[in-house]
Amino acid sequence: MSSVAPRVGVVGSANVDLVVRCARLPHPGETVLGGDVTRLPGGKGANQAVAAARLGADVTLLAVLGADESGSWLARLIVGHGVRVTQPVVSHRPTGSAFITVDDRGENQIVVAPGANDDLDVRGVDLADFDVVLAQLEVPEAVIADVATRARSLVLNVAPARPVAPAVLARCSVVIANEGEASTLDLDALANCVVTLGAAGAVHYAHGVEVARAPAPSVRAVDTVGAGDVFCAAYAVRHALGESPQRALAYAVTAGALATLAPGAQGALPTDSEVNSWLERDS
Repeated sequence: MSSVAPRVGVVGSANVDLVVRCARLPHPGETVLGGDVTRLPGGKGANQAVAAARLGADVTLLAVLGADESGSWLARLIVGHGVRVTQPVVSHRPTGSAFITVDDRGENQIVVAPGANDDLDVRGVDLADFDVVLAQLEVPEAVIADVATRARSLVLNVAPARPVAPAVLARCSVVIANEGEASTLDLDALANCVVTLGAAGAVHYAHGVEVARAPAPSVRAVDTVGAGDVFCAAYAVRHALGESPQRALAYAVTAGALATLAPGAQGALPTDSEVNSWLERDS
């Protein structure tokens, strides 16, 4: 396995997260009282880019921000984590926003307003520069279709759930899905599909056959927002380094669990040394 930092290109969204905590999540049609609103950096693309950089990768984020204060604030934070942002395009639309409610158990409900993310276009970027391209579905369908035809190795997180063309899925090196998202996929048709199981860990299928499974470490979760994004980033980084499915899976579930120890999508971003310390302790 190479000791050189893998080059990871992240194609995805960048949002401002507006978070409110409450004792329990509301039922449909119900109003509950919560605490003060907190503004945090988010968006699946930005979350995964920053997480990958914290885990030691050389990361470039391809995203679009609005020409507003939120966009400037978000860009400063992303770059501050060591992530390159090579898309200077600024949209006339507002920077993307996510409205997040978190209960006392750390469970959440999220509504995303894409805004500037809908203007993303990466056709002018040479994706062959990256060892792995990591993408999600918070950006236009045409962007994902373009990336699938040009990336040397594409890890696609099929979230939030929406239909993906079979031709796109066929070009993916790895598809990452939660249990609900996986239920809509034909696992037999996928070369590699990693299914996350929350506190139960994750499992890796190759053409529908289980080839690896890893339990998650037991932690006291403060906030599960962003844990899935850290998992995806961790798996993509280890995949880029050529690790086996079992080793990559164990690394990713540990990173995802550690991400729940602080509030916010980018609140608790583990480093490579922190993840490896947990793995060594549990071995």
